[in-house]
Amino acid sequence: MVHVLLDDMPWLIQFLTYGLSLVTVVCCYFQEYFERLTHYLSKSKLENEIDYENGYAPLCNLNNLFFVKWSYRRVEDLFNRPVSGLPGAHIDVMMRQGDPMYNIPLKPDGTLKRCLNLGSYNYLGFAENDTKITDDVIATVQKYGTSGCSPRIQTGTTDLHRNLERTVADFVGKEEAIIFSMGYATNSTTIPSLVSKGDLIISDTLNHASIVVGCRSSGASIKVFKHNDPVHLEKVVRDAICEGQPRTHLPWGKILIVVEGIYSMEGEILKLREIIEVKKKYNCYLYVDEAHSIGAIGKTGRGISEYAGVNIDDIDIMMGTFTKSFASVGGYICSHKHIINHLRRTAFSSVDEFSMAPGCGQQVLSVIESLTGRDGTGDGARRLKQLADNVRFFRQGLTKRGFVVIGDDDSPVIPVMVIVPAKMSAFSRLCLERNVAVVIASYPATDLLLSRVRICVSAGHTRKDLEEALDVFTEVGDMCLLRYNKDSQYIITRD
Repeated sequence: MVHVLLDDMPWLIQFLTYGLSLVTVVCCYFQEYFERLTHYLSKSKLENEIDYENGYAPLCNLNNLFFVKWSYRRVEDLFNRPVSGLPGAHIDVMMRQGDPMYNIPLKPDGTLKRCLNLGSYNYLGFAENDTKITDDVIATVQKYGTSGCSPRIQTGTTDLHRNLERTVADFVGKEEAIIFSMGYATNSTTIPSLVSKGDLIISDTLNHASIVVGCRSSGASIKVFKHNDPVHLEKVVRDAICEGQPRTHLPWGKILIVVEGIYSMEGEILKLREIIEVKKKYNCYLYVDEAHSIGAIGKTGRGISEYAGVNIDDIDIMMGTFTKSFASVGGYICSHKHIINHLRRTAFSSVDEFSMAPGCGQQVLSVIESLTGRDGTGDGARRLKQLADNVRFFRQGLTKRGFVVIGDDDSPVIPVMVIVPAKMSAFSRLCLERNVAVVIASYPATDLLLSRVRICVSAGHTRKDLEEALDVFTEVGDMCLLRYNKDSQYIITRD
């Protein structure tokens, strides 16, 4: 596992990062005050000035947000890029023209650029429409329609949904499963049904936003532990048990540890075996989010439990999504039957949210049939091997070329550190010019010193695709001075 050491990062990189950010903020404030002065002297109305003529203040005015107006607009072209067609190994990016800094919104100009897709979560390549799975989905839509038009608890449950739940439970290795039509809501609406006031949630500091929302909505107390650090987790658990609840010091009703199988921003795989040891030592419950690990790691694609070689019964709640490896939508919770029955009655998504579209459910069923070999083709096993080979080849290729690549060797998420935010925009634009589509992440999504390009490798990529991507990265990396480890490795460490 590779980390970036902020404390040991060269002072020049820190100076450039913080210095350029400070200069940017100062320039933005100067522009803001200069604009206000100009409008004051000309007695004209500011773009974001509130108009009370109709008796109402604006319901939503993004120009009042300083960050959006003076910072985001400068790099708006890097985000929300529209695409045309399916998110396969290659993708058609709709090119746009405009200048948001001068209130000229970005609009598609009618041209498409065919790009190598290194941004979609299409880990196993099932988003392509050249397999029998597509025919199965079309047949399902013809039979069941496009939507159930009702929540599960009313008339939204079909025999297909029940079959999918049994199939998912069997695939994961749990007694029972419940499916939801949205991955984000799987976390945010089920965690409040599992814990409440008087309980304690101990969450990894880098858990996904859906987990954070679910924890905060539950009413339970929340503590965090250092990212993927079982030693610190044990300290937090031990201290929490000794101290008890705030003010009353009564024992906690229950303690729920919440972690992820693969952390999508870090590319790190959970230290599950060590986490389970802590969980069992202190009689805590364990909730594992497998959004990025199910279907992507493990010999047969069964996720972090198979990869770590642990007993699935040691994990109390198994959560996952169908939006990555399964190329569909929605999510699931797998656990003991009495827990799943409880969620059917109490989870907001089960009671109020419409059921998963039948076609999307069939997509998941067909993918699981492929992964388990029940379709008789061996295609699922081939894709799992191809994904693992592609991940190792691309990660090693980037490392050999001097890029700072973090995370675990077997993770399909490969973050390449940009460090200086100003280089992030240049890297993304230059890659797009060379027909490579990438996803970038920076502050406030990450630490200011930890801007990165987040690459998602797919089984759909050929060796030629990845070699071409490495050549583009090398060329653009030299232009942006991103090959920090070209001569020496001084800002990373390996566990």
